[in-house]
Amino acid sequence: MKIHLAGYNVDIDILRKLASHEEQALTPETFSAAYARISRSSSDIATLRRNACEDVSRARISNKKIIFEMGHHSVAEHAVFNFDIIDISRLALEELEKLRLVSFTEKSQRYVTLKGDYLVPEEIDDPADIQRFRETVIRQNEFYKKAFTRLNDFISRKHPDIAGKKNNKILLESWAKEDARYILSLATLGQVGMTINGRNLEHLLRRLSLSARAESRALGCKIYELIESIAPSIILFHKPSTFEKKMHGDFRHNFRLDEVDKTVSREPRIVDYTEHGDLKILAAFVSVFNSIDYPEAFTRVKVLTDPERRQIFRQLFEQMEFFDSPPREFELADITFQAVISAANFAQLKRHRMATLLASPYDISLDYTMPDNIRYAGLAGEFEEIIDETNRVYSLLKKKYVTAADYILTNSHHRMVLMKTSLRELYHFTRLRDDEHAQWDIRRLAAALKQQAMNLFPFSSLLLCGKSSFVTQYEEIFNEKPQFLI
Repeated sequence: MKIHLAGYNVDIDILRKLASHEEQALTPETFSAAYARISRSSSDIATLRRNACEDVSRARISNKKIIFEMGHHSVAEHAVFNFDIIDISRLALEELEKLRLVSFTEKSQRYVTLKGDYLVPEEIDDPADIQRFRETVIRQNEFYKKAFTRLNDFISRKHPDIAGKKNNKILLESWAKEDARYILSLATLGQVGMTINGRNLEHLLRRLSLSARAESRALGCKIYELIESIAPSIILFHKPSTFEKKMHGDFRHNFRLDEVDKTVSREPRIVDYTEHGDLKILAAFVSVFNSIDYPEAFTRVKVLTDPERRQIFRQLFEQMEFFDSPPREFELADITFQAVISAANFAQLKRHRMATLLASPYDISLDYTMPDNIRYAGLAGEFEEIIDETNRVYSLLKKKYVTAADYILTNSHHRMVLMKTSLRELYHFTRLRDDEHAQWDIRRLAAALKQQAMNLFPFSSLLLCGKSSFVTQYEEIFNEKPQFLI
């Protein structure tokens, strides 16, 4: 066996220095061209890469032919790009981070003290409306600073044992920040590091170009300008198709209702699920391990008693540790849940991109979330006043600027989400979000979903819990600690 490190992400300043000493352009297209040849060439991979690097123009011709004419778009996935995206609004970040197979690391409002930077959307062009927008955001930002100071003092007095240790200062401040930020607008600026391959980059560019917001469209244009000359042979489908335009345009009007009674349940609830989920997971094991028809396997496991089913899952989970994922058979059991959540909650939920997440627009009729600590610290009245004023300004802006009005809304404002996830992915979600270190808003969501899922899949969800409660739950099932702790 021979394994070679073919390349890795390199800082752009280093690449520029190298490029100044080379005749050929430095481009990730050579990986795509070389790897595309693997299936049809007898040459070894190192030779294919070397040939591509020696003749970039020929590699680009090859890429275009393979991607455009032959339809083998997957070769674009071998080209990887890193982007620093700075001073982008919280609202635009939501659009950017919709893509599944992309890596994002975002500046956290929970850990960073914010300075009040924000974006005034270019759609808002009336000076009077701009003034209203600025005054509202400034008031929100001033309350954030006040709330952070008040909450930091309140939390320190509430937890004297933690506050007494010098090293816990940052921890207590982060708790104060995570509650104070609920008043911040979605116009608040942030930054994110993004790693993306060529195929997904095309998808992103198409999606951003269809956005109703000028900021997102401008973001797409700037990204394309940066890579157009670097990788012209693999970024071929960056403009939306007729089908995509229709899906983002006229087609959606078919579903608009003239009169809507918004009696949406405020409590998270599972609205659909895989019936007989436990049995279907067991049937998948039997079918695959014995190479028999799945319906036949399901018939075999259907006759098992509940104690027998439980015992099989106990044996499966016996060696599980908190960092282990259930096997892929658990992907055959799904849940679909509905929830009305805050923008702060959504900012965390959207990171679980292996699920199917659908979100409604933000809607002030769906109310808002006020952190309990805001109330306990005596700040509830002022918080509510600012929300009322925000809603008033939002309603005025909405009539004239439609989706651009959303920038004035806060991290506390609500939207409705539908999310479909497999039981396997739910294990990952619950481990992370029902943990004692998780942020309280999304932890409440995770705890509610966990309990409902355990009622639906009583055996396959035996160890469905947060990391912090894993040992306790394991002991309840097996009457001993997990092996890795002994």
